[in-house]
Amino acid sequence: MHLIRLLTGTSRVFIASLIFTACNQHPSNADSGWEIYGANKSNNRYVNLRQIDTTNVQQLTIAWTYHSNDADSNTQIQVNPVVIDTVLYGISPKLKLFALHAATGKQLWVYDPVADSVGEYRPEGSFAINASRGLAVYKGKGERRLFYSANGKLYCINGFTGEPFRDFGDHGRIDLHQGLGRKADDLYVAGTTPGIIYKDLIIVGMRVAEESVAAPGHIRAYDVHSGKQQWIFHTIPQPGEAGFETWQDSTAYRYVGGANCWAGFSLDEEKGIVFAPTGSAVYDFYGGKRKGENLYANCVLALDAGTGKRVWHFQTMHHDVWDRDLPSAPVLVNITKDGKQVEALAQVSKTGFIYLFDRATGVPVYPIPEIAVPVSPVLDGEQLSPTQPIPSFPKPFTRQVITAADLNRLVPDSSFRKIAAQYDTLQKGNMFMAPSRSGTLIFPGFDGGAEWGGPAYDPETAILYVNANEVPWILTMVDNNPGQSRKQDYMGAGNALYKANCMNCHGPDRKGSGNYPSLVDAGKKYPDAAMLRLLNTGRRMMPSFNHLSMEEKRAIISFVRQDAKSGKLPFVPSPKAEDAFYQLPYNATGYHKFKTPEGYPAINPPWGTLNAVDLNTGEIRWRVPLGDYPELKSKGIHSGTENYGGPVVTAGGLVIIAASSDRKIRAFHKGNGMMLWEADLPAPGFATPAVYQVNGKQYITIACGGGKLGKPGGDAYITFALP
Repeated sequence: MHLIRLLTGTSRVFIASLIFTACNQHPSNADSGWEIYGANKSNNRYVNLRQIDTTNVQQLTIAWTYHSNDADSNTQIQVNPVVIDTVLYGISPKLKLFALHAATGKQLWVYDPVADSVGEYRPEGSFAINASRGLAVYKGKGERRLFYSANGKLYCINGFTGEPFRDFGDHGRIDLHQGLGRKADDLYVAGTTPGIIYKDLIIVGMRVAEESVAAPGHIRAYDVHSGKQQWIFHTIPQPGEAGFETWQDSTAYRYVGGANCWAGFSLDEEKGIVFAPTGSAVYDFYGGKRKGENLYANCVLALDAGTGKRVWHFQTMHHDVWDRDLPSAPVLVNITKDGKQVEALAQVSKTGFIYLFDRATGVPVYPIPEIAVPVSPVLDGEQLSPTQPIPSFPKPFTRQVITAADLNRLVPDSSFRKIAAQYDTLQKGNMFMAPSRSGTLIFPGFDGGAEWGGPAYDPETAILYVNANEVPWILTMVDNNPGQSRKQDYMGAGNALYKANCMNCHGPDRKGSGNYPSLVDAGKKYPDAAMLRLLNTGRRMMPSFNHLSMEEKRAIISFVRQDAKSGKLPFVPSPKAEDAFYQLPYNATGYHKFKTPEGYPAINPPWGTLNAVDLNTGEIRWRVPLGDYPELKSKGIHSGTENYGGPVVTAGGLVIIAASSDRKIRAFHKGNGMMLWEADLPAPGFATPAVYQVNGKQYITIACGGGKLGKPGGDAYITFALP
């Protein structure tokens, strides 16, 4: 490779590609089986490989293991790697892009975006580690362009050399904060799920903050060679655009954020239509500042892939105040209805519904009637939608309402009485009960039923395989006191600012909630300067709070440290014209699971499942618990666990999935759900496997990143094959 570094421009790329191809390509392996995130642009996670099947899967052994050696307690790997020819491309916990020989795990190159500062000013500590789920690949004549996101930027890397294409964007990168139509430099923007390639375009979505101050989630397309933005679709419509009328406040588009496509895309290349699922508008749990149905939040969007023009849309939830983002890209499916074949689109949801649409027109394949839902009691200023679209077909793949009879009886009577007493205080009985001060039961939970791993679809049988979470959560709202943020002392101002910006994740007592850590002892771990860097840049799940003034950040630091002297400067809030819009009367106390004193979900299992849904008949073919708590399994209780990452279905008759918290990867018989094989992993595989073939041999690779559900982080990619 030293010769390559002496060359420049076109010659360098050409020579590199010749050497790389000669070393790593095999003529009999034109189709590796996993060249795109999700297996293919249909996003069906299906591979037509049969070498590993129901008769020999028990013989699988570890073929190779790769360690990136950059994991820590704050990192994860959620990556579904891609394999081109004989090269596997993956991403490390700290967002280094790497290339391995897919049959041996031998490292070919590594690109580190932190070390690459060409043409970029980057203050110390300005790189935020966010979860990444993969990359997109453009294959042109003699070139291979890899697109992935880190620290709010989209990078374009040479797949042969591991070096940036410096003529793409700004020295090989595009700042995703730019080109949104309104200032977002100081707001949290990150790429998680990769974009998708259509002709010479890379189409991207992004993750944004879920607080009241957030960037808009507009969808954009860029030229794969120059990086020039080619089109933008406003997910929060502007004046004169269709959907603008669904926002009662005609100025909301200037301030409201969210409605973003963070879960990725699917694509019908023949029709030239890209399909995008969107999340809720912010603030997630109070919509008094965004009254109306809020298009195009919570929508399946069909866009002309070449121009970004809307082809059709369907809103799966009106005026969402439950954080029910569409969690994964829809799947292109072919189903039979009334004896006729239908080219359809299947969208799974956190609520356990499956929405089926005609792919070209967006017309529901089966009726999705508007059903009356509860609209009271509501918080002051809130206006809930009186109806919600409820699919009549297929059957839901999770429980959707729980009663007192569902409460966890696996625990001692004293624990049961505690959860029963708490249950009695909650708003419940319908998944659309309004957020409340007394607490509202959220079920399926904030992270269920389907999650970002998405389903797998078998085109041979029209069966959709989807893993689900069935864990209850509690949403509790509290009054804000915006006036307190104008007090001339750090603790008082910090308290109000913490409630408005931090409490949603870290809880009112700073003890953490859900996957978010406690801040009680943060003052012992981080000096003021380190806390300030975290507020400036964000880290992992934490967004940047650069939209706050320096004084406001110091006030938050004072409150977190419970030290009125921290920060040293008198608090002087910086007035903003839009303050009135962002001053919310209510905020959530955080993401809290409804648990027993022992730490189990407060309802009877299963708490995680794998489901086979027949899209032709609407029936659940089979359902099995996914994952185990070892102490319960020893008693013969197969409970299932929360799970993150999706399944793969193969022509060899297997459904392969990790996802569970018990550090296992498993293979099930796709016909009956019988578990045929399982293996231990060094850390939970909260990711989707990649199944591929190299030189006639089939492999299964899973990223073992842990880092969720209280599990330590990991850095390994484990690959299995037959002996």
